[in-house]
Amino acid sequence: MRLWSLDFSYLDSRGITACWRESLLARKVLEGNTVGYRNHPQLIRFRESSDPIGAINTYIFYLYKASLALGYSFNPSKVVNEKVDTSLRIHVTQGQLSYEMNHLRSKLAIRDPVKLRSLEYVRIPLPNPMFVTIKGDIENWEKVSAKDNHK
Repeated sequence: MRLWSLDFSYLDSRGITACWRESLLARKVLEGNTVGYRNHPQLIRFRESSDPIGAINTYIFYLYKASLALGYSFNPSKVVNEKVDTSLRIHVTQGQLSYEMNHLRSKLAIRDPVKLRSLEYVRIPLPNPMFVTIKGDIENWEKVSAKDNHK
């Protein structure tokens, strides 16, 4: 499960489609409607928010809006508007955004070199609208493998 902190416009078609699917799964987990993935580290920041259900629904809302701008046609009925709160924000560290950008670049090098080239100009990655950037290293909840350690 990868719930990207990065601005969704950085994602390729596989990345945004997977993020959509995984964010819907994350909502089921946070609502207690599935037994799998309950302890997944990507969910920690949503659980720690003031309104976990509102936070994941707001994340899905922003993802849906970005998908429209990028020409995708995700199912709008999956956006639960009455549970969206666009005033909700979650902090994300600069180190986490840099880690995610490097992680995304390594994926794009394999599956979408054209999209990778479009990200060459990105030095300081932007977060998606759900997140506010703060100083700091990679988030403690992130599972960093030895090959991905960009701390």
